[in-house]
Amino acid sequence: MLFYQEEINAILKKFNVDKKQGLSKAEVESRIKTHGYNKWRTHESKSLLSLFLAQLQDALIYVLLVAIAITAYMGEYIDAIIISGVILINAGLGVYQEVKAGKAIQALQKLAALKATVIREGIRQIVDTFTLVPGDIVVLETGQIIPADIRLITSVNLQVEEAALTGESVPVYKDAKTLPSGNHVVLGEQKNMVFMSTLINYGRGLGVVVATGRKTEVGKIAENINTTETKTPLEIRLSELGKTLGKIALGVCFLFFIIGFWQGRPLADLFLTAVSLAVASIPEGLAAIVAIVLSIGVTKMSKKNAIIKRLPAVETLGSVNIICSDKTGTLTMNQMKVMQAYTFNSGFVSRINTSAKADLLQLSKIMQLCNDATLTKHQQTGDPTEIALLDFADQLNINREQINLNYQRIDEYPFDSDRKMMSVIVTNHAKTELLVKGAIDQILPSCSHIQIGTEVKELTETKKQEILKSSEQMSAKALRTLAAAYKPYPKKIEKENWEKELIFVGFVGMIDPPRKEAKKAIAKAHQAGIATFMITGDHKQTATAIAKDLGILQTDDQAITGHEWDSLSSKEQQEKINSLRVFARVSPQHKVNVVKRLQETGHIVSMTGDGVNDAPSLSHANIGVAMGITGTDVAKNASDIILTDDNFTTIVSAVEQGRNIYSNIKKSVLFLLTSNLGEVIAMLVSIVLGMPVPLIATQLLWINLLTDSLPAIALGMDPDDPSVMQHKPRPPKESFFAHKQGLRVLAGGCLIALVTLTAYTYAYSIKGYSPFDSSVPQTVIDYARSMAFMSIITAQLFYALAFRHYQKSIFSLGLFSNKILSAAIVLGVVLQLVLLEVPFLREAFKLSSLSLNDWGIVLTLGLIPLLANEIVKIIYRIKKDK
Repeated sequence: MLFYQEEINAILKKFNVDKKQGLSKAEVESRIKTHGYNKWRTHESKSLLSLFLAQLQDALIYVLLVAIAITAYMGEYIDAIIISGVILINAGLGVYQEVKAGKAIQALQKLAALKATVIREGIRQIVDTFTLVPGDIVVLETGQIIPADIRLITSVNLQVEEAALTGESVPVYKDAKTLPSGNHVVLGEQKNMVFMSTLINYGRGLGVVVATGRKTEVGKIAENINTTETKTPLEIRLSELGKTLGKIALGVCFLFFIIGFWQGRPLADLFLTAVSLAVASIPEGLAAIVAIVLSIGVTKMSKKNAIIKRLPAVETLGSVNIICSDKTGTLTMNQMKVMQAYTFNSGFVSRINTSAKADLLQLSKIMQLCNDATLTKHQQTGDPTEIALLDFADQLNINREQINLNYQRIDEYPFDSDRKMMSVIVTNHAKTELLVKGAIDQILPSCSHIQIGTEVKELTETKKQEILKSSEQMSAKALRTLAAAYKPYPKKIEKENWEKELIFVGFVGMIDPPRKEAKKAIAKAHQAGIATFMITGDHKQTATAIAKDLGILQTDDQAITGHEWDSLSSKEQQEKINSLRVFARVSPQHKVNVVKRLQETGHIVSMTGDGVNDAPSLSHANIGVAMGITGTDVAKNASDIILTDDNFTTIVSAVEQGRNIYSNIKKSVLFLLTSNLGEVIAMLVSIVLGMPVPLIATQLLWINLLTDSLPAIALGMDPDDPSVMQHKPRPPKESFFAHKQGLRVLAGGCLIALVTLTAYTYAYSIKGYSPFDSSVPQTVIDYARSMAFMSIITAQLFYALAFRHYQKSIFSLGLFSNKILSAAIVLGVVLQLVLLEVPFLREAFKLSSLSLNDWGIVLTLGLIPLLANEIVKIIYRIKKDK
């Protein structure tokens, strides 16, 4: 069936749907079973087996597999089994982490899914676009991305940008009544159809879904549209770090092998130990740990009303030092109420009552009819400003229902941010009128006459100045003004001439109170080195009054209008921008310009937006933040973060969360590097000094398995630290080793190596030997290695606590406040006990039982790196206090 050729009634009949009632819930479920979900064919997710095999695709794993073959050939079957077991467990953990991270990201994608407004069971409902089915009745509005292929039922000034489908950059006018002829009409000429993934940039309409998912025009070419997920900059940097460390580790292990070979050590043992040391020293778990910490972190953020659409945003959040925020709904409550009205005849009217004069009633009538909101006792829908205008009519005790019955809207010119006006043509059969509402500075210049009482008189320049002065008085009280005008409409006029020669009626003053929590959030951001800019289309006086109340602005010269900003040269803008805090009466183009100027002066900028025209500024900003409630699909698609509550406080909270996530990743990375460095130093020192190695291959692999999983992941899940908001934003290219963290890793690695070698040599001395003796019983060597093995693992497990904060003591943080880390340490110690006390495991790892006295030594030595770190912190805090 060629839907563009058919009359709409025939199409509705085909899909067995009534345009006023829509589909029932049962029918939707039935059609989902028949047609499937409204999704393109995406790449199939990898099976567990393929994920598992991917974990084994690593050069070092291949070398270990060769080592397994060699040990088995030599008859060391237990070693071969242990190495195989470690490889399998490591791969299993990698799969678990990848699956968990993947599920978290999928859940976030579902949260960020686009919505569609449909009519089902006679009620307007907002649903996920993937639940649409053929026959659904869909409401189409400006800024919406078309959710399926739809045949139009009605259309009002509908313009659709179809570049995503046809490549045509000019918006296409759509008309539900047009019926193209011919069987091969190209998509761009199908005027009564709108297609999935195209954009409504003007007007509105109603339509019936005729195709979903793969059967849509864009679905047919979905394979060319699907893209693969790319790594975040953080993951790329860590991958590069891993490769660099890998090369260094391989070099060290090669040196280890050469020295051992020169010393005449057994070749097979040397090879196996060198390979195991390489595996243990390279933090191959970095990428998996970062992925899981990121996914857990962003899931946590979604529960706090911030949905992260792009993972790199988490990293960038820690560097943001400017938040550019809209005023209405973000810094304010988005609950408008008309507080004052003004007409030339009545003057200011604060106590609005039923004894209103004719011009005041005319003002209310225009505000009601030039309006797309709905307001009943039980429900309200639409823009808060328009809802407030309907409430204004109720305050005047006007019968809105009767007015709606008397007047019929026959055409409209929707609001846009350039004109700052909305116009409708209404008729009550006796007369036809053009009604206009909008910004007073846009409407007043378009007026030639004014209504005074019941009379219409010429609008003189004196009257204009008096009206503007009255408007400024309202704005000074932080009231947002909205004006109304009209004119008779005796004959058809071109739309560009509608808003000329108007009759001015009056204006209303509304207030949208600042959010109480916004003031605290702005102060918190300021403490964190983040400046807040207000960028609004509202009047300068209104914006200034609210900005002062919120603590954004200190003096009036920190505010500027879009017109004043345009009068400055690029150089003057760059010089002035750091001293500004409020931009009023701005257009979307101004927002882009402000973002660029801030970035040119070295700032990392977050920008909020909700409209179609906000998309450029959202995409230009380092972090684009879209409003989840009032935001259009276009704004959400262009953003990095979606706020589900449209609240400024959530932006600051997201910055705090982003800083904590990055901080936790850094803790995990530094801990892994320190632990691995300790192993490398201990092994290298022992072989250079000519001692038997303190750890054999299977023991090294076990250490790697234990420390690369439990404590590293637990550190990545450390509770949020409020003190992150007491520091300035992190420079975007700051290294993990900044602020002496590289020195901390080196010192920690040396301490762990020292503890290991101390336990090792002490064990020899207890038995009356030295590690440099030429002939030492194997039982003594096994005992010494057991002491070294237990000491290095306890040192690493305890030292994980030191990485929770680089300044604060573990006692001030709360020794058990990270319950997951506490459990990881306890589990690590328990696993060590199992390894020592279960006979076949003890023999497999070539260990010896330890006495209580031995355990006392192990635990004492294991605490040394942690205690040393705590002493350094105390010294640091004393110096800082001085």
